[in-house]
Amino acid sequence: MKTSNLFFFKFKLGLNLLFIFLVVWSSAQAAVRFKDLVTIKGIRDNPIIGHGLVIGLNGTGDSPSEITNSSLKKMMQKLGLNPQLEVSSKNVAAVVVSAKLPSFARLGQKIDVTISSVGDASSLAGGTLLVTPLKGGDDLIYAIAHGPISVGGLDQGKKMGTTARIPQGATVEKEISAEFDRKKSLRLSLNHPDFTTAARMEKIINAELGGKFALAHDAGTIDLMVPSHYDRNIVQLVAILENFKVDVDQAAKIVINERTGTIVAGGDIVLKPVAITHGDLTIEIAAPEGEKKEEGGQKTNILYVPEENTLENVVQGLRQLGASNQDLIAILQALKNEGSLIGELEII
Repeated sequence: MKTSNLFFFKFKLGLNLLFIFLVVWSSAQAAVRFKDLVTIKGIRDNPIIGHGLVIGLNGTGDSPSEITNSSLKKMMQKLGLNPQLEVSSKNVAAVVVSAKLPSFARLGQKIDVTISSVGDASSLAGGTLLVTPLKGGDDLIYAIAHGPISVGGLDQGKKMGTTARIPQGATVEKEISAEFDRKKSLRLSLNHPDFTTAARMEKIINAELGGKFALAHDAGTIDLMVPSHYDRNIVQLVAILENFKVDVDQAAKIVINERTGTIVAGGDIVLKPVAITHGDLTIEIAAPEGEKKEEGGQKTNILYVPEENTLENVVQGLRQLGASNQDLIAILQALKNEGSLIGELEII
């Protein structure tokens, strides 16, 4: 429980450096739609992949190799040709073609594909992908890809010319049968499991649907029995569920990336009274005893802040005094080790 007690901080610092700090406070969060918090079991993209050839390159293709020559021979045989000698050309490149098949993709629907070079081609710019079947994990063909490829512009093509895309470059040839409208139950999986959020969602669903239909099994799973009046009308039920809103709970946590100097803090992070010294910097967190103190005939800067904003105001004060990323990271680690920082500290 938060109180109205005031704390003060005393800073001494002789640095003039910059740092980046992002604070996400749970108190400022608004209610969030279920749609942005959960996924429904059975509704997901499915990766599909195939091997093909890109032709029409301007001398930037693969050097002669077994994979490229074998693929080129098979392609010519399908066209009615029967070459006896190896075909050597720098205008051809062997590639892997990948795509994501949407959950409810239907026959004839177009999807984007990504093309990646397999051999030593220097660039795929200006090439055309030959007809390439794309298979799923069950080894069945779900889409056919082909067409002129794009490497993202001339300058980009020079830098990353071995990876390209074809927008709307594949046509769906086989559907994944889901029978979604026949479901008798739904499983909602939280993208970021949390017991409090799951319990709140269960309560909201049951209150809005007017019965005991939802049950939270754990921090990341909520099972929902489809009400009888939504039989064969699951789309309408999901549309309603997606727009329910819940106040998302957030654990007190600080994430530090030492390589980039980025610090992200979220949740109700609290600092207990403590005093630490770091280089030329002295920080005291204690109950206020007065507005100003004298030290050696000089006044010391003192900041008064509410307890619930302790960490935020420490950071703001350090920023005003020019603390570096390294200073702030070291101070947070020391506070955590001493036990004064209430919250999880994660270093990535």
